[in-house]
Amino acid sequence: MAKKLYVGNLSYETTDATLSELFGAIGEVVSVNVITDRMSGRPKGFAFVEMAEQTAAQEAINQLNDREVDGRAIKVAEARPKRDDRGGGGRRRSW
Repeated sequence: MAKKLYVGNLSYETTDATLSELFGAIGEVVSVNVITDRMSGRPKGFAFVEMAEQTAAQEAINQLNDREVDGRAIKVAEARPKRDDRGGGGRRRSW
């Protein structure tokens, strides 16, 4: 079963290809997604990597957390489920 990992503290120069190669050395990578800003298109400094096997994902956490990549010590952890709290933030009218 595939397992999604959060990868944080990335350099703005780190690419999908860099992460795919790095995590691919540990196990099969299903997908890599470096998150970018919608307006500017610049990377936000974090990504999600999906590994094919849970054991490979755990091994990636063990081996790669705090490892230096492109001059930054990256953080690797199990991704938390996406929350559906879109906020809204507006005033509610009671009429």
